Amino acid sequence: MDIANGLRIVKMSGSGNDFILYDHRRREFSDAVMIRLTRLLCRRGLSVGADGMIFIEPSDRFDFKWRFFNADGSEAEMCGNGGRCAARFAQLLGMAGEEMTFETIAGPIQARVAGRVVKLQLTVPKDIRLDQEITLGDVRYRVDFINTGVPHAILWTEEVEGVDVAGLGAAIRFHPAFQPAGTNVNFVRAEPDRTLSLRTYERGVEAETLACGTGAVASAASAFLKGKAHTPVPVRTRGGEILVVHLEGDPAKGFEKVFLEGMVTMVFQGEVFAEALEQEEDGR
Repeated sequence: MDIANGLRIVKMSGSGNDFILYDHRRREFSDAVMIRLTRLLCRRGLSVGADGMIFIEPSDRFDFKWRFFNADGSEAEMCGNGGRCAARFAQLLGMAGEEMTFETIAGPIQARVAGRVVKLQLTVPKDIRLDQEITLGDVRYRVDFINTGVPHAILWTEEVEGVDVAGLGAAIRFHPAFQPAGTNVNFVRAEPDRTLSLRTYERGVEAETLACGTGAVASAASAFLKGKAHTPVPVRTRGGEILVVHLEGDPAKGFEKVFLEGMVTMVFQGEVFAEALEQEEDGR
């Protein structure tokens, strides 16, 4: 990759989900280069490290457009916490005001930025399948499936702290019932105070992340439909922060609007050295 020193990036965190953001208004990179940059820069321990990379571009219809890539280079339709970071970044770039609409593969997304707090309207949950049975080996599991812009499986458990997120999460993520796209996997416990405790195995990252915005929305939607929570739903992420999910609608008739609200942190801005873009060990 012929990119010399001087690639300017911003690192941001949305409640523990961390992202590299890049001002791509000049659209100087091809899709192949964006994918490669994402894979190289998101490597933890060898480069900047992040759950994904976001390229902010002009839009003919809205305030701006984003391109979001998971750490493995796969492009995703939507990411709640990434969307909140993108909204604050676009405001800082002067591309949008406090209230904005931006273009994604999942459709137009609205956001409101109030300092560090960003409230994002996500696409209405769809493809809802509650209590779907799947089998792994000799064990049967009941999971809820909800698409909140990206697919999510929800497994309700009392052992959220002791659950094998890596092993069981990967097994469900690649289960035939959710192919060909696969699914993100959420392990959720309803707490006595009506909050939810959440751990998420993220598709594309292929590991547990400290937070997942669309996973928080999917889990809150499942809890709302099952009578386990009332809106707004506080969701405690693995990183310890609270995301608030606002749901409008009727459990019997479906959802009308959903919002995700939480803090966004500016971590740093700077230039990337060419050494951070060296090849992966396997030569890809």
